[in-house]
Amino acid sequence: MTLATIKSAIKGLPEEERTALIDWLLSRDREDWDKEITQDFSPGGQGMMSLEKVDAAIDRGDFKPSP
Repeated sequence: MTLATIKSAIKGLPEEERTALIDWLLSRDREDWDKEITQDFSPGGQGMMSLEKVDAAIDRGDFKPSP
């Protein structure tokens, strides 16, 4: 199935079904985002280095919270 086929099928859906599809897609997107954030900020994740830098700055007293 191609993207063009999917787009064509979506255009043919009644409004209620398009709305349900949008809700489902947004839900999937949020779930994927949550999984990515969890992975990034788990041990060994890409975001851990940033957290470690912030923690080190706090420990040194170099961290100033935003007003």
